[in-house]
Amino acid sequence: MERTEVTARASEDMAGAAPVPDSEAAALPSPDACPPGVSGLLDGMPKQRGPVSVPVPVPAALPVAVAAPEERSRIRPWRLLPTPTGTPFTFGYAAVLALTSLVTEYADPSLVHTLLQGSSTDVAHLVRTPVLVLLASALWIAGGIASPYVLGFLLVMTALERRIGGLRTAGVFLLGHVLATLATELPVGLAVLVGHLPDTSLHRLDYGISFGVAAGTGALAGLLSPWLRWPLLGLYGGMLVQDLLAFTDPMTEWGHLMALAIGVATWPVVRRWAKPPGRPSDQAPDQASA
Repeated sequence: MERTEVTARASEDMAGAAPVPDSEAAALPSPDACPPGVSGLLDGMPKQRGPVSVPVPVPAALPVAVAAPEERSRIRPWRLLPTPTGTPFTFGYAAVLALTSLVTEYADPSLVHTLLQGSSTDVAHLVRTPVLVLLASALWIAGGIASPYVLGFLLVMTALERRIGGLRTAGVFLLGHVLATLATELPVGLAVLVGHLPDTSLHRLDYGISFGVAAGTGALAGLLSPWLRWPLLGLYGGMLVQDLLAFTDPMTEWGHLMALAIGVATWPVVRRWAKPPGRPSDQAPDQASA
């Protein structure tokens, strides 16, 4: 009887008491752990538990492919030459030059002379059909397939196209080819007008890809690291100056130096166009490549 009254009184006291905080409720002993006689006082109390920490599964980190240092620094020599997919402009242009070189090598000499004369960017042709001869003159290699400008064309145009794309590479080539040609031929026409040169100078044979290659070399130098840029400009520019001092063909050698300067003048533009090597050539480049 006394136990029943004590239990009822304890229940009434607990009902009017303030709620027990979670931190204190967590510290209350379990009814099973209480000694006999006390567990009955807790029968009417709500059983509370403190927060239980449940381990949260952490997803495993995705594997990241990191190239080994020797793999990143490995030189891939096949990228120095044009390919149909990587450098379509240079590859296609090289195929055309190979075809025209075969024509000059194996065709009848009189036919070859007629073709070259008709493609010459002399003053007479520039006055009559400037666009036609400016394009046609770039289809032939002066000196044939053995010219050092063949190797220069392959290496320089390939490297430039991998950095700025095919259309822009073609634009740099044509810019140097056209401006250097006009800069060398227009003074010849003026000299003939004032009587300083004979009329035969209006028909001098002038064709080839050397002006375009010189402009491409100047533009490419601006995209290289300084330890490559300045030796390239020094060696190539020194070779052009040496040829100019030899005075074998001063007009052409002045044209080469002008074309090289035109390429250097395009640095602000090509550096905005430039992209890291290896990206597809038809995507818009965002950042210069050192």
